[in-house]
Amino acid sequence: MIQLAPIDVALILAYFVGLLLLGLWRSRRDSHAVDDFLIAGRKLTLPAFVASLVSTWYGGILGVGEFSYRYGISNWIVFGVPYYLYAIVFAVFLAARARRSRYYTIPDQLERAYGRRASIAGAGFIFLLSLPAPYLLMLGILMQLLWPVPLWLTIALAGLFSLLYIVRAGLQAVVRTDILQFALMFAGFAVLVGMAIHQFGGLAFLQQQLPASHWQWHGGNPLQYILVWYVIAMATLVDPNFYQRCYAARSERVARNGILASVVFWFIFDALTTAAGLYARAALPDLANPVESYPRLAMLLLPDVARGLFFIALFATIMSTLDSFFFVSAVTIGKDILARLVNSGGGTNHFQNLTRIGMGITLVLSVALAIGNPSVIEIWYQLGSVATPALLAPLMASHSSRWVMRGQAALWCMLLSGGISLIWLTVSVWRGHNFLGIEPIFPGLLLSVAIFVADHWLRPNGQTVTKANR
Repeated sequence: MIQLAPIDVALILAYFVGLLLLGLWRSRRDSHAVDDFLIAGRKLTLPAFVASLVSTWYGGILGVGEFSYRYGISNWIVFGVPYYLYAIVFAVFLAARARRSRYYTIPDQLERAYGRRASIAGAGFIFLLSLPAPYLLMLGILMQLLWPVPLWLTIALAGLFSLLYIVRAGLQAVVRTDILQFALMFAGFAVLVGMAIHQFGGLAFLQQQLPASHWQWHGGNPLQYILVWYVIAMATLVDPNFYQRCYAARSERVARNGILASVVFWFIFDALTTAAGLYARAALPDLANPVESYPRLAMLLLPDVARGLFFIALFATIMSTLDSFFFVSAVTIGKDILARLVNSGGGTNHFQNLTRIGMGITLVLSVALAIGNPSVIEIWYQLGSVATPALLAPLMASHSSRWVMRGQAALWCMLLSGGISLIWLTVSVWRGHNFLGIEPIFPGLLLSVAIFVADHWLRPNGQTVTKANR
């Protein structure tokens, strides 16, 4: 447990109070319309788009600290470069298409391309991919590090707190709070790294204190391990938060340029977090739990108030991601699954009520998963290994009239590829190692590509996919 000064605790509590008030606040321009609740009225400006997307996509801050502490600059190669690459691909090829479509969610696009059954199946996998369980767990761990409270209680409290303001204003509240948290996360890490440079010196100190492997691109890890993360990063192309921000953007240009600008900010923030991890390893070489590398470095270097600011930055980095994933999961359950299962067209209040039911379901399942699996990385790994293979080929194909699959093929592609990855994962967990030495994501991806290719080869010459043959 970390003992903070009273002033630091007061600052953290003030942050949570301010966050709640900002989330609950409504401006005169806010309304109860479906557009405003689900996609912020399609009015996101470039600054709001960038702040929201950047802060949303960086919730695994304690895991980043652990990886940087253990493997050095490889953190950039593993958790930076592949995500930059896929984000750029998304910006160039998908962002404008998504904004032009005027959909609300990915399942809307799947229904248009493949029909209702495929849409519901896709929504199920999107729900898995967007469950906020890892961020609830991370926030619970951070709270437990500061206060003597059982982990299950901190996890539940974190989920309930996020629910308080999302349930009122939807994406509008998420974006408002994201803008604040964007500023806080950069400020906190800039202060920490600046103090480390002032206290210890720059590159010469790090080169003298760190193992040689910390300066190698692979960090001492085998090539196959690195490549697996480049495959996992393909989840960026089916990330519902990317699509949601594009649907909410004011224009196609804002959607495209917003993602490209976000890559620049992710690069800068990765520089700060990697540097902080290197300084933590150099200054605290015998740290028992590297997950605590950032908090422990802050306790070593920062004075009162600055220390409080840094812990607020940690909370802000996690909370911004938790809020966004929580909301996407709730929309997926309410609008994309429940509304379609009951064949409900619905109006504004109906969709909002179903989404709020989805929030309750998301909260219960995420809290249970976070309590049952005390590893953030394992939750990421398991959910991503099942959902990414199921969604990748059908969703990418749905953007093109030339490559779009037939409805039955898309449905079975999702069910079978996701199913085989789930079975492979289950067997691997039961055996204690990857079945046949193969990561669960690979069989699913291979089967998904095979079904996609077979669908096109077996289609009669000249046949195009229409609503009649979906």
